[in-house]
Amino acid sequence: MPFTILSKEYISNHPYFTARKDSYKTPSGKIVDPYFVVELPECVLAVAITKEKQVLLIEQYRHPIQKQSIEFPGGFIDEKETPETAIVRELREETGYSFSAFHYLGKTYSNPGVLTNATHLFIATGGEKTSDQSLDANEEITIMLKPLEEVKTMVQTHQFKQSMHELCFFRATEFLNKL
Repeated sequence: MPFTILSKEYISNHPYFTARKDSYKTPSGKIVDPYFVVELPECVLAVAITKEKQVLLIEQYRHPIQKQSIEFPGGFIDEKETPETAIVRELREETGYSFSAFHYLGKTYSNPGVLTNATHLFIATGGEKTSDQSLDANEEITIMLKPLEEVKTMVQTHQFKQSMHELCFFRATEFLNKL
């Protein structure tokens, strides 16, 4: 007998934050009620490396933690976009850079106990500045260029605030080590 959803009640319904209260039955017959779920769009994230072998980082304020955050570029996948077209768009919008090659590093879930969304991880190479940033109204992003070894030290010394970004870097360095 599979897990059976008994009810879904939407508490909030917003494009970037949809929350619901579910009730479900396990295969053994146990009723779990309530179970809270946050629905979010899927995301993309890339370790982006320029033609000059510099890693492109961004820094922006993250209100939930009330801190500036050093990150790799990325964002939500828009409706009817593929992860591949979304990462090209996000890199261009957030940084003004275009890239000659993209390699898919996999799909992962940051917290499947509460969140529905997945993050698609990439490494982008051959980047060059082709335009100005085209930021969303709520974004203020500073661009930084760092050598790969310095970014490795930043990851090792916990200068990144997001675990998905550290995972993306780990997978990207594994990919680079195989070249």
